[in-house]
Amino acid sequence: MNGFLEYVPGDSLLHRMNPVAKLLFAVVFAITCFCTGNLVFLCVMLVLGLAMAASCGMMKQTFGLMKAVFVFSLILAILLIFTTPAGDRLVDLPWGYIGTGSILAAVTTIVRLEAAAIPLFLTFYVTKMSDLSNSVVKVLHVPYKYAFTFTSTVHFIPVFMNDMKGIMEAQTARGVEFDVGGIVNKVRLMVPLTVPLLVSSVRKTNSAAIAAEVRGFNLRTRDSGYKQYPFAAFDIAAIALAIVLLAAAICITVLL
Repeated sequence: MNGFLEYVPGDSLLHRMNPVAKLLFAVVFAITCFCTGNLVFLCVMLVLGLAMAASCGMMKQTFGLMKAVFVFSLILAILLIFTTPAGDRLVDLPWGYIGTGSILAAVTTIVRLEAAAIPLFLTFYVTKMSDLSNSVVKVLHVPYKYAFTFTSTVHFIPVFMNDMKGIMEAQTARGVEFDVGGIVNKVRLMVPLTVPLLVSSVRKTNSAAIAAEVRGFNLRTRDSGYKQYPFAAFDIAAIALAIVLLAAAICITVLL
């Protein structure tokens, strides 16, 4: 059972793409979403992201991601509604008003964050961390220590989440009820669990550091990896598509 940000094997076109091409496409795609406030264009970007998820069979993971992003973006949207008086007046407030422009800004924020997050997270689901780190070292000439640090951070996220889940299950077996009470009670019950999680994380990172040192981590160079990452025609086409979308977003912003 694959968890959060864990590689999911497959033979889709996204799985077979060059890791660097996937990463560049995802980054440019996310930048594009923040270069325009046109809601229609952002909806097109969101549909395109969902189509990518469907093409590699990642709809379940994508919907889970969208749910998490929606909770975060909803908080920002509420703040925008009450702090961005714009458009036709709908509701009067002591410090301003809520207008049609306020609602539009809130909806735009939600769609923008949802659309920008999908390709970035899909990159981790369809790419092995080893291939991602090795490819950016070989192709982009990023120092291996930096690439290893980034990919290790992403790798430990699901590990720590599983550890936290196990700790919560152990506490539940001892009679702790995490589902009872409000948010304050839940936070109060969660705080003591950070201590065993911290101890577990320190042990795991220390073991990983020792293992890396034993394997000659300090001797690793750009030429140490045997695997090559050539660009195919589809990789170049994907990067070109991302650039076209970015140019379109900039043109729409300038013209409107």
